[in-house]
Amino acid sequence: MKVFLLRWLTTTIAVLAAAQLPGIRYENWGALLLAALLLGIVNAVVRPVILLLSLPLILLTLGFFILIVNALMLRFVAVLVPGFYVDSFGSAFFGAIVISVVGWIVGPLFKTGGARVYHFSNPMPVAQEPEIKQADARVIEKAES
Repeated sequence: MKVFLLRWLTTTIAVLAAAQLPGIRYENWGALLLAALLLGIVNAVVRPVILLLSLPLILLTLGFFILIVNALMLRFVAVLVPGFYVDSFGSAFFGAIVISVVGWIVGPLFKTGGARVYHFSNPMPVAQEPEIKQADARVIEKAES
């Protein structure tokens, strides 16, 4: 539950930053919080399906189409949430960029990333004195000219 609330807070901060752009606005804090919540749900459920279906376009545009998908997700949330408005696709495009950048910066501050660090130790005991083996070998040196 704590991780969910921290991710929601991160998304809310990112959407609040995007709302400072012209063309993105909200009427009250409830609309902003609902938009952030719904954006998180849409990004978790709908966005992966859209990305999978648009994989050829993503590959063809070298990943640029992902920005288009992010803008479409923001516009979709604006249609669903009363009191949260995105005026045009251009506003949604730049708003999605701001949301991504702010989420990328703020996310690690709350440690909401999915990365985990594991420490592995060698369970096998190390011999105190390694066994020395003889090798029959020769060294070939390159002759200098």
